[in-house]
Amino acid sequence: MKKAATRRLLAPVAGRVLALADVQDPVFATATMGPGFAIQPTDGHVVAPVSGRVTVVAATKHAVGLVTASGLEVLVHMGIDTVELNGAPFVCHVQVGDTVQAGEVLAEMDLAALQRAQKLATVIVVVTNGQTVLDDLIVAATDQMVTAKTAVATAVLAVTPVPGAQAVTSTTAASDVELESEFESESESKSKSKSKPNSTSKYAHLATAIVTNVGGPGNINSVIHCITRLRFYLKDEHRAQDAVIANLDGVIDVAKAGGQYQVVIGPAVNEVYDAVMAQLGPAFADTTAGTPTATATQAAGAPTETDAPTGWLPRLRHGVSQVIGVMTAAMIPVIGILAGSGILKGILAALTGFHVLTVTSGTYMVLNAVADATFYFLPVVLGFTAAKKLGSDPIVLAIVGAILIYPSLMTAAGHATTAQITFFGVPTHLMSYAASVFPMIVAAWLGVSVERGLKRVIPLYLRSVFVPILEALILSVIVLVVIGPLITMISKGLASGILAIYNFSPALSGLVIGGLYQTMVIFGLHWGIIPIVINDIATNGHSYLNAILSITMVAQGGAVLAVFLKSKNKPLKEISLAAAISAFCGVTEPALYGVNLKYKRVFVVASIASGLGGLLTGLLHVNNYALSGSLIGFPAFITPGVGIGPNFYGYLISHYGTLLIATTLVYLFGFSDKMLPATSATAK
Repeated sequence: MKKAATRRLLAPVAGRVLALADVQDPVFATATMGPGFAIQPTDGHVVAPVSGRVTVVAATKHAVGLVTASGLEVLVHMGIDTVELNGAPFVCHVQVGDTVQAGEVLAEMDLAALQRAQKLATVIVVVTNGQTVLDDLIVAATDQMVTAKTAVATAVLAVTPVPGAQAVTSTTAASDVELESEFESESESKSKSKSKPNSTSKYAHLATAIVTNVGGPGNINSVIHCITRLRFYLKDEHRAQDAVIANLDGVIDVAKAGGQYQVVIGPAVNEVYDAVMAQLGPAFADTTAGTPTATATQAAGAPTETDAPTGWLPRLRHGVSQVIGVMTAAMIPVIGILAGSGILKGILAALTGFHVLTVTSGTYMVLNAVADATFYFLPVVLGFTAAKKLGSDPIVLAIVGAILIYPSLMTAAGHATTAQITFFGVPTHLMSYAASVFPMIVAAWLGVSVERGLKRVIPLYLRSVFVPILEALILSVIVLVVIGPLITMISKGLASGILAIYNFSPALSGLVIGGLYQTMVIFGLHWGIIPIVINDIATNGHSYLNAILSITMVAQGGAVLAVFLKSKNKPLKEISLAAAISAFCGVTEPALYGVNLKYKRVFVVASIASGLGGLLTGLLHVNNYALSGSLIGFPAFITPGVGIGPNFYGYLISHYGTLLIATTLVYLFGFSDKMLPATSATAK
């Protein structure tokens, strides 16, 4: 009897080996795409698991296909649902047609970027034609830590030769046989479609059946595709006939993830996609590659009728969780530069506090512009990132952010006499939107419905001009006329209440303000307190209130410092340390949105510590003499004309006491690496 030949498959990356069934993607986990294994990576250097010819490199760089001399078609898939990232975390070192040896570098993955995007970094290796060329695939190292290039699986080749290939023996050289892979690059697919005009038409029947059973064109917002799947963004997933689609000839399976309705096609996905688009038309193509329009409910991750929580309290908790989730996800791409900007602002505060620089010097003005630009233009940046998260138009939302901070509006908002305006007769109170977060999240969420509504009433040939400008106009008016005044009204009410509590008891107000202020920052409600602080310093030369606000920055910094000290996750430690330094320099956004809100218990414990610190500040009657604070702002607590005395000692006790309380409480009760997703917890 002829002995079956075998081939080794190497680990494409260092990390922990997973059985395919443990992969958090139903298509791969059920071996629908073929047998294989996965690695939970500890670094981003991806190498070839086999020797062979590169047959496909995904346009979004997240997958590479190889064919070996033995006829094995091997797919290396980097991350779960990473097609949505449009290639940003990946660098490919090969192109279609290259010949590579096992262990040769294929690509680089930015694990930190994947974590910031909240994507699993799992690297999956599957033999996509395993049903025809394999008798078995034996994975020997499951749940073990391995280095890249370690042999982790053995492919037992079918004794019957692959049709069209020479018989394979254990001594066959890699260069002896080159089989044409079913995988095609995007450019190859397009060139073949030109040379074979009927190549799309042969999939027309399948495309018609798929479109019909997902609910027809009226139920489709947009369609994209990756290396194996059509990814539909549907208005109502319940209208799709899952069982019918899964049983269509040419469809491997149906999966649902990330707000997408995924129809698994396999190697012919390019042809089927072309056939689908030929029927739907270009209006359904998603030109933003991974940020298609979706319904607001789907995009925000709201539950469907079948999984929505019942009861008002669970629904409230779920709704708050969804809002926080969207806010943190939208902020993640800018956390790094926010942290760096915060640190630079702190350095500038120290330099001016010690009179090394003056605020009128050219050096200060340039450095201050570098430090402050990210915060001033945050609505523009956040409009783009929030829109990508929620499924609205990123460019339009960036323009909306620019409208909110337009110089003439910002100038008017800064003066009491001009802050009250009318817009077509509607009284409107202008506010400063610089560094604001919540209004842009609301605008991005509304943008999904506004854009969809405009497309329903505006003819196709006019959409490219009128939809964007009308959407920008509508969203800007909603924020300026409705959301802004509402936030102003609520924040003024809160400020009046806080002032009343402070006049009644400084200690009690410290407890309340310390515990609630950073929550107010999240929703932009803190703007009502800032004028009180400014007025206190301008008229009295000091502000007890600002001393309490300073405590809240230290508490958030102490909380994220505890995460840095306790976590073994390298990317999380990096961002936590930078966020802590930024908070100690007076900028808490990186700590809030990068870590503390993401792991909600950290924020809750930090707020409790902040309340205790505020209580201590009130009991000690700590005073602040300048618009500065946190640890870097210690000169603001030196009493003018007196120097270092009781007030400064009170500052040291309250602030460093708060730092100790926050760090200790979060370290002991607020955070554990068990709170991390299973995939990122191992990235040490």
